[in-house]
Amino acid sequence: MSNCPNVVLFLSDDHAAWACGCYGNPDVHTPSLDYLADNGVQMLNAFTPTPVCSPARACLMTGRLASQHGVHDYIGTTDSFDVDYNWMQHETLLPQLFQQAGYETILIGKWHLGQERTAKQGFDQAFAIGPDYPIRHQGRRTWYRNDEPVIKDGLISSIITEEALDYLAHRTSEKPFLLVIGHYATHSPWSGHPRPLVEYYRKKHLEQPEPTTQYPFGMLVNEACDHTREDAVEALCQYYAGVTEIDTSVGAILQELRNQNLDESTLVVYTSDHGLNCGQHGLWGKGNATFPLNMVEQSIRIPLIFHAPNRLLSKQQRTEFVDHTDVFATILELAGIPDTEKKNRNSPGTSFCALLNNTHPRPAGRQHQFCEYGPVRMMRTHRHKLMLFPRTEENLFFDLAQDPLEQVNLYGNAEYQLIIDEMNQAIRAHFSTFSVESNDGVKASLPQYNPHVAWDYYKEYQL
Repeated sequence: MSNCPNVVLFLSDDHAAWACGCYGNPDVHTPSLDYLADNGVQMLNAFTPTPVCSPARACLMTGRLASQHGVHDYIGTTDSFDVDYNWMQHETLLPQLFQQAGYETILIGKWHLGQERTAKQGFDQAFAIGPDYPIRHQGRRTWYRNDEPVIKDGLISSIITEEALDYLAHRTSEKPFLLVIGHYATHSPWSGHPRPLVEYYRKKHLEQPEPTTQYPFGMLVNEACDHTREDAVEALCQYYAGVTEIDTSVGAILQELRNQNLDESTLVVYTSDHGLNCGQHGLWGKGNATFPLNMVEQSIRIPLIFHAPNRLLSKQQRTEFVDHTDVFATILELAGIPDTEKKNRNSPGTSFCALLNNTHPRPAGRQHQFCEYGPVRMMRTHRHKLMLFPRTEENLFFDLAQDPLEQVNLYGNAEYQLIIDEMNQAIRAHFSTFSVESNDGVKASLPQYNPHVAWDYYKEYQL
């Protein structure tokens, strides 16, 4: 396989795997994503390493875990934060490696790793949403082109799409490009999306997913979750409208690549930072939708699709476990770019390029997944799932083959004790290998991180 000269990476916010037609949802309209999946490689077991925005994005951009790069929660943009602080200044990022290989690198949309009003590390050009909060899906707001404020009025997803199309249509460099597009439409508030799209979903008479299924074992619902969840069916219509907005953008970018005869020389990757609950388990939100923080399937599963005509073996659905640290390594290999910092990176991720091409002999692929969110850690296999909390009495263990909705906690069940012990040891070994002492989510002093309510909740657990 020849390398893919250009790369377009869609990194959407809060877009769960279950909210895509190609992942089995008959209600949501995603023809462009379905096209990518039908004509590319769809990863059916793709996960986020941390189910909240900033850490997940940092994992993809660094190939490292939160306990390595040190960002454990979402980075706020309110007055109590230095919104221009560069949280990645001690890391070598994916776009920096592309720059070193002679690429032009462009970011359009959400970044959420600091540098909100300044040029972005690793990017030659950036057009970013900026720190103004709350963020509404349409209206007048200040964007930042590198470090210059730009006032625009309109639908956020449309503005992001127009900027991306403008770059593709008017680029002057002869260099290959890495274009990162950070869509926001699937993030709360679940309101304010275009009326025709919302009305389309209202007419479907949707039902809230699993409305009677509550997440058990004393977990408290995060009442700070956006109030627009209170009308659950309307909120779901709005969320689906956001999904379709993003899908429309993907289609427009694909068409522009075809118009310029770039479609066969461009790798398109679609993914999101983490998943989301829209009523599942009685929750609205991601890993911080509950206290203690959760690792339910809807929070940790992400869409992940690779599309590169005549370069990848298409029409595949792969079941191997992968996450953002693997995506980091895979994109580099597909572009033919060496990871010059690989030895220092100590990444848990490995390239799965051979899976995308069905190379023989085919690699076995990983059959497990680790996740973390601050002091909470998880291991999942195809059948079992173990979550470890600061207090042992809160630990959870599920047999997903018998209990896919994660309702029956088997942590104290003697029948499963051997499996639980083995998975517990595996979690400890994994994070012993892939952590930095000062950034370790369990060992470090939590208040050194972003002072959000999740950490306030855990203060009583510090060792």
